[in-house]
Formats: sequence, C-alpha cells, structure tokens
Amino acid sequence: MLTVEGLHAGYGELPVLRDVSFSVAAGRIVGVLGANGAGKTTLMAALSGLIAPTAGRVMLDGKPVQGLPAETIVGLGMSHVPQGRRIFPGLTVRENLMVARTKATSRAPGGFPAVLDTIHDLFPRLAERKDQLGWSLSGGEQQMLAVARALVARPKVILLDEPSLGIAPLLVEAMFDAIQEIRRREGITVLVVEQNAEQALRISDEVHIMELGRIVASGDPVAIGSDPEIVRAYLGT
Repeated sequence: MLTVEGLHAGYGELPVLRDVSFSVAAGRIVGVLGANGAGKTTLMAALSGLIAPTAGRVMLDGKPVQGLPAETIVGLGMSHVPQGRRIFPGLTVRENLMVARTKATSRAPGGFPAVLDTIHDLFPRLAERKDQLGWSLSGGEQQMLAVARALVARPKVILLDEPSLGIAPLLVEAMFDAIQEIRRREGITVLVVEQNAEQALRISDEVHIMELGRIVASGDPVAIGSDPEIVRAYLGT
C-alpha cells in the first residue's frame, strides 16, 4: 500500500532524511521509533507532501506521489495527522470535521453523515462535544479530533505523528486502542511515528528505528523490544 525507496528530504540546505526505504503492506500498522531529531516528523512531512523530497520515490497503492501537493495526496488516499494536532481555532468540533470532506467522503455509502456516525462510534466524546469549539477541548480530545478529521477523507493510509504527545497518561492507552480499532473496522493502513516505544511496540505489526535521518533497524516488535542493545541505544531503558 505504501512503498518508500531511497528517500532524501530536508529543509533548504539542511538534509534530514538520507536514503530511507521501507514498505507497508495493506491493512498493517507499522511503527517508526527513534529519539528527538531522528527525522521522524520530516519523514511524515515528505510522505504527505508538506515538503518535497530531493530524491527517491513514494508509491501510494502503486502510484508515485512524491513531490505532489499535499491536497492531491489526500485526494489519492493518504491522510496526515500532524504533530501538535493543528485543530482549527474558532471552529466547532463538527466544523473541524466538515472541512476535511473529500470526494471519497461523498462516495462513501451514506456520505458525510454516515462517516460522522462511524467517527462518533469510535470517539463518543466527539459526539458529546460536537458544538464545542475545538481549541477548548482537552489535549486528549483534541487528538481524537485530529485523528477523526483525517478519517473523514476516507484514506487508504493514515500517517500519525506522535499521537500520544500532550495526552494525559490515562488516555494514552485508549488512543492506541482506538488506532487498532480503526485498522480493524476500516481496514486502513497505519504508519505511526511515536516516542512512546512501549505503546508503539504493543500495537505495531512491524517497527523501524530511525537515527539521524536513516533507518538503522527493522523487524518484529517483540524482537525489537527484547533486544537490549536496540532498547539501550535507541529507545531508552
């Protein structure tokens, strides 16, 4: 569903990603772990079209998307939940969801109302707060809204950048459970960047470790999480 080949990207004269390659099979959850500054957020930005790669290919469901505008990539089936949530200020919860509608939303059985019902089933709190301003929600509720907004576009692939960031500890596990439920119900392929290694290892089918813009280790989450050298060097003790 998602293939990355020899990807290089950065900001101006500053290179960040160096020859990154991996693939994500349809319906899988793949985690990308690493310390601050490893290049994880830059990877997500390059995949979703927020920055243009300087070299390499990104294939979404067999089609090249590298260098395309972000809105085009969304229309082709890849949604990005950015770090920090980026809730639209001044808009209600429902309005934050309405602005994310695409042609795929309209083509869904029942259209936007049916998609909204699915989202409210996944995140009942958003139904309770549908007329509340998005910026006034708690951190955990804002993260739910950011994920829900990405789901409105009916993506094939969803990119989640640090979904546990700024969430109360009691809600972190619930958020990762929701990610698994999204995959189970909707069959969506998930690429999740996360510093909470324990939770990412728990839900992922495969994990990649990044350091200084490169993938330095890949494998089964159980094997990665039980390797003392990888844990000590990249994930913390």
